[in-house]
Amino acid sequence: MSTTTAHTPEPGGAAEGPPRPVRLIKNEATTEIPVHLLFRDEPDPRPVPLAPTVVSRRQGTGEQPRLRRPAPAAPRPPAPVDTALAERPARVLPGAVGVLAGICGAAGCAAASWWAGVLPAPVEGALRLPAYAGTGLGPAQWAAYAGSAALALFGFGGLGRGRTGGASVLGLFGRYRGTVRRTGLLWVNPLLLRRRVDVRLRHWRSEPMQAADGSGVPLRVVVLVVWRVRDTARAALGVDDHEAYLRACVEAAVVRVPVEAPGPGRASAEAAGERLTRLVARDAEAVGVEVFSVRPVRVEYAPEVAAAMHRRRIAALDAQQRASVLTSVVDSVEDTVTRLTMRGLVDLDDYERKALVKDLTVAFCSGRGEQGP
Repeated sequence: MSTTTAHTPEPGGAAEGPPRPVRLIKNEATTEIPVHLLFRDEPDPRPVPLAPTVVSRRQGTGEQPRLRRPAPAAPRPPAPVDTALAERPARVLPGAVGVLAGICGAAGCAAASWWAGVLPAPVEGALRLPAYAGTGLGPAQWAAYAGSAALALFGFGGLGRGRTGGASVLGLFGRYRGTVRRTGLLWVNPLLLRRRVDVRLRHWRSEPMQAADGSGVPLRVVVLVVWRVRDTARAALGVDDHEAYLRACVEAAVVRVPVEAPGPGRASAEAAGERLTRLVARDAEAVGVEVFSVRPVRVEYAPEVAAAMHRRRIAALDAQQRASVLTSVVDSVEDTVTRLTMRGLVDLDDYERKALVKDLTVAFCSGRGEQGP
């Protein structure tokens, strides 16, 4: 079985059967459809996946192709966050415990020296100890010395001072052991490695960075970033330098977000600041840094286009000023002619009216030109 096609009789011969209708679409070729495919009897028809149809341009038909809109780019996922690395309080003792342990250790050393008989006489007199010849330095005395010295070293060596606005990240053999945010005199295990982290609210004013506006014109932007460390464990151990990481995030965001050129209103600058804040806050969250605001504080054209853009801006301002002056002059001329006509002071035909409008326009423009600087 085939689709209907046109049949033209051979010249000089008789037509075979009735004439068939002519195809309407001249440039579309017809294909034969096998008969066995039209009468297939399948109890369970199988679904056939349909692919999206793309219509292209046909040669000779004048049909325009459909525009393929680019698919929206998938949002870039944020940096992964190490859930196992999170800030937790460290175990510390009051500083009085360390002071007491150190005094006890020093007293033990003095007692061992008096026991061995090697304590100097002035010290004995100052401590009001009874005279004792001593038994000499033996294993027992050396053991007492070692224990007392270790106690004194651990007591005095673990003393530390917690400052307001600062925290200490503790680690032992490369393992995170907690964070100290307490203030005052504290005692921390002296075997733990301490790393100071500033947790105060801070701000950073960047150097001029490369940026671009919505048209791609290169700019130089200085931004002000307000931030602080929220998770000390991630800030100290999750990245080599969290401040350098924050600077890199700000530079990447400034390149991605179009910044308005110098001159527009504050609304565009606020919108650009909001977008910058969201991008930098999302990227810096992985290292425990909380970003409150990223605001452009100075925007200027790049040196290679500064002169050309300055001339363009001056020309735009001049054109705007000319348009404003012309609108004001036209309004003044129209108001003057209308008043003269309505009050019956003059009776003008079309030619005289045009001449009056011309003279008034020249007069008003000359007067405004003399008033200018």
